[in-house]
Amino acid sequence: MPSVISAAPRAPRRDAAENREALLTAAAATLAEAPDAPLEAIAAAAGLTRRAVYGHFAGRDELVLALIARGTARLNAVASTVEHPRPPVAIALLGSRLWGAVEHVRLLAGMALAEPYVEHVAAALSPVRERLVSLVELGAADGSLRTDIHPALLARLIEESALAVLLESGRTALSDAEGRRLVMLAVLGTAGLGWREAGALIEGSPELAEPGSASEPAEEHA
Repeated sequence: MPSVISAAPRAPRRDAAENREALLTAAAATLAEAPDAPLEAIAAAAGLTRRAVYGHFAGRDELVLALIARGTARLNAVASTVEHPRPPVAIALLGSRLWGAVEHVRLLAGMALAEPYVEHVAAALSPVRERLVSLVELGAADGSLRTDIHPALLARLIEESALAVLLESGRTALSDAEGRRLVMLAVLGTAGLGWREAGALIEGSPELAEPGSASEPAEEHA
């Protein structure tokens, strides 16, 4: 009969855990640039062989699904932290914090357009979208956001405007401060605020200060 010690599950070896993380990191960078990149390219980016990958994942699909799970968990966690009594500030804050997870966003944007992951990504990101819809509904109810577009559709348009800036940051050398501000301006403009009004809201809301400032604690990155 095996002893308690021998029956207990073993923790993964340090090098195995590091190799798995290296694969996920390499996959994130590689697939963000080329969503159809083969397993060989991902393995090479991680400094491993294709054969070594199979020690961690059954194949490319399992690796990609693990990466999607990590990215969507990160974005859902970001959305869950957004709280503010004023809907426009809350929506700008959500955009700002998504900018802090921009690498995850770029990857998932690519996966959201690639079969067979479209439905998987959409389902996994439903908490983010539900949170945004609830914020838009609150803003429509109190008159702080536009009411000429149905809240569900407006939330989707806000999402697309944020995504456009986040994807553009991969093609343009946007600084962190510039990218964060552009995301907030984009989502507020789509939500119905004029550009001067949106700028004044950002400048006048301590919650929207850059992370690491005296007004807002630095965000932890997974």
